[in-house]
Amino acid sequence: MDLGSVPVVGWPAVGSIAGGAGALALGWAVRRHRGRPGVDWFLGVFLAQATWCFSYGIGLLVDGPTLRVVLETTTWLGIVWTGIAFLGFALAYTGRSDVVRSRLFAAVVGFGLVSTVGLATNAVHGAFWTGLAVDPAFGVATVSYSFGPWAYLVVAVETVLVASGVFLLVDTLLSYGPLYRRESAAVALSSLPPGFALVAWTLELGPVPQLQLAPLMFVPHVLLDAYAFDRAEMFDTHPTTSRAAERTAVDDIDDPVVSLALDRRIVRLNPAAETLLGVDAGEAHDRPLDAFLDVPIDPEDDGESVTVDTAGRRRTYAVSSSRLTDPNGTHVGYTAVFSDVTRRERRRQQLEVLNRVLRHNLRNDAGVVHGYGELLVERLDDPGLVSMADAIERRAGALAALGEKAGTVETLLADAEPSETDAAEAIETAVDDARERFPAARLEVDVDDGPAATTVPLRPDALRAVAENTVENALEHHDCAGVVRDDGSAWARVRLRRDDDRLVFTVVDDGPGIPDHEVAAIEAGRETALEHGSGLGLWLVEWGAAALGADVAYTDRDPRGTRVTVSIPVVEER
Repeated sequence: MDLGSVPVVGWPAVGSIAGGAGALALGWAVRRHRGRPGVDWFLGVFLAQATWCFSYGIGLLVDGPTLRVVLETTTWLGIVWTGIAFLGFALAYTGRSDVVRSRLFAAVVGFGLVSTVGLATNAVHGAFWTGLAVDPAFGVATVSYSFGPWAYLVVAVETVLVASGVFLLVDTLLSYGPLYRRESAAVALSSLPPGFALVAWTLELGPVPQLQLAPLMFVPHVLLDAYAFDRAEMFDTHPTTSRAAERTAVDDIDDPVVSLALDRRIVRLNPAAETLLGVDAGEAHDRPLDAFLDVPIDPEDDGESVTVDTAGRRRTYAVSSSRLTDPNGTHVGYTAVFSDVTRRERRRQQLEVLNRVLRHNLRNDAGVVHGYGELLVERLDDPGLVSMADAIERRAGALAALGEKAGTVETLLADAEPSETDAAEAIETAVDDARERFPAARLEVDVDDGPAATTVPLRPDALRAVAENTVENALEHHDCAGVVRDDGSAWARVRLRRDDDRLVFTVVDDGPGIPDHEVAAIEAGRETALEHGSGLGLWLVEWGAAALGADVAYTDRDPRGTRVTVSIPVVEER
């Protein structure tokens, strides 16, 4: 048959054109996602593939020298830009758009431009091929020619670019687990058939070396890409989000974060850590952390702190460290986080000073005033002066008690381990103390019998603070206008019950009730100029309950009085 007069349609041409048509169809479907990471580059991949496949497929149907050279040129043009576009897609899709804007990637694009110019002028220098001639096979007009050095370079570079893109996608598969597994695996695998076919053709391997099978291999390539796009929703969820979250979590966090190798050498710093260490990341890289800060890194024993002068200010940081592991769980290093606790440490110091003043200075001075008040009450004859001296004595006693409460505050705010405590015994002890302080009051006690019901692991100091201050509040603020006792004097009932996995401690009284503004201050967690309590009692109940993990509820009784309910969770093993 004369190929010069009648084109022969064979399966290589049909397969090549089918690969090009599939690339265009998939590109048309993907276009609606433009603007999302990697989509524009993905469209560039399809355009380059379609150019490659259509040029080669149509070239198999003609043998006119001029047109055949043009089609061979555009075939190589598709080869040149397919690898470049695929690498751009892989970088953008996996959250590495900064690399796309780098000089390195600009050099890759520059290589593509130089190759394009070389293709257009190949007749002058023959860098891509020489001696092109029709060499039919399988009923189509295949051609044979001698590859020039630039052709081998192009195939080598394109293979490296595609392999790099596949590596990025596989790395995403391994790093993010099942989240992007189907998308990344499908796109990575789709590049293998045409890639191997191109290398085999360039090296003239196989029984028919003049036949390039790469365009035909784009048929399974397009099918895998179609799966990634359609079934796996490739551009609806993409790893750029995860990489951006990781970068934001580390780089944008206010706390300094240092990543270390196993030998404690610095691998990575976030900007806050650069400020802390006083160096940039490049200068600190691969240097031991103790060259800048003497801080032990031990994930099993956090709690160390370090004080440094940074930006002209002294700051205190609490250091916590954790193990770094790879996706297989292998220990590969450490992460050290430096939390700025300067303000917390200052408040702790302020609390210690305030507590010392209240516990010692105020208590001692109040004791002196109280003593002189007692002497005045004994020696004065004027009833008015005796009344004033008695008021001085009572207020001095209240101030001394305030100093003791300040000591309880410090205890409750400190960390302490729970221990086996007989809650009933602790409650009864608090009641006995209240009876001594308020002998005129009547206190009724009702607790569950047997230590097995009420002996549980909890903080005894916290329970004691809650019991003492709830009972004291019920009696101290009683206005002697109660409805339980005939004379209206102070009365309260204390109950303790075991209710499955909770201890329920209740104090009821028939006093005037707790002012709404005091309960509001406790519930809001802060006191203001308009809403503040008359003392530390309710705050001690609140802080003691917090140390117990308990809930506190204040309700009004009918016709008068208050019910305070403290519900304490029972955890058998803490």
